[in-house]
Amino acid sequence: MLGISGAWIGDLTALEPYQPIFFAATAAFLGTGYYLAYRRPKTACAEGSCALGLPCRITRISLWTASALVLLAVLFKYLGGYIAPPLLSL
Repeated sequence: MLGISGAWIGDLTALEPYQPIFFAATAAFLGTGYYLAYRRPKTACAEGSCALGLPCRITRISLWTASALVLLAVLFKYLGGYIAPPLLSL
């Protein structure tokens, strides 16, 4: 949640000089999330008992969704001029 809001807050005009800091914090939060979601378990597993469970799958899907939203928020500054005019003319 902090990663998504950090990317969005960085686009505010008053905070624009701090956008690299917000982006770095967002990248750190997402990186920590990926590390925690994809690191190998430290416990030994019996044959076939270490399959991914539902909570792990939901966590990974949520993490990828958050990453896509952050990417859209960061790229909107650069792509907004191309996307906004056709949408506003509808």
